[in-house]
Amino acid sequence: MVDLNKRRFLTRKSEIKLNHQLPWLQSPQTLTHDCTQCGQCVTACETNIIVKGDGGFPTVDFNIDECTFCYRCAEACPESLFKTQDESPWDIKATIGEGCLAKQNVECRSCGDFCETMAIGFKLELGKVAQPKLNLDECNGCGACVSACPSNAINVSK
Repeated sequence: MVDLNKRRFLTRKSEIKLNHQLPWLQSPQTLTHDCTQCGQCVTACETNIIVKGDGGFPTVDFNIDECTFCYRCAEACPESLFKTQDESPWDIKATIGEGCLAKQNVECRSCGDFCETMAIGFKLELGKVAQPKLNLDECNGCGACVSACPSNAINVSK
């Protein structure tokens, strides 16, 4: 087992966190306690978004692509880290930050174009370009909007 608090001391970071867990992961503690860091989930991922993260643990990088919820990571894992596929993959959602081009009055709808669930819509406002409106009930946390955003203003987290 790797103690991430000891790693934090050596890296001078105030906090080490696993940015995006893996879909269907039972709990973050399951990952740090039971993951053998074998890399099976990394090679099984169809969109290559699972990468080796802090401490060698697998994590999701939405800057690469989106999660298609294919369940291959869970099927490839030799440990029992994952819930069944019929359960919800995770409870993360997108947030749009102030760096959004539309919030700076520059026309951009890239995130909405890539949002398959149509959780990101745009509302016309007087004197401004259309502003993004996020419907969290529709957002499944796939991260497709993250890599599409030219200003890196979108984050997917709890």
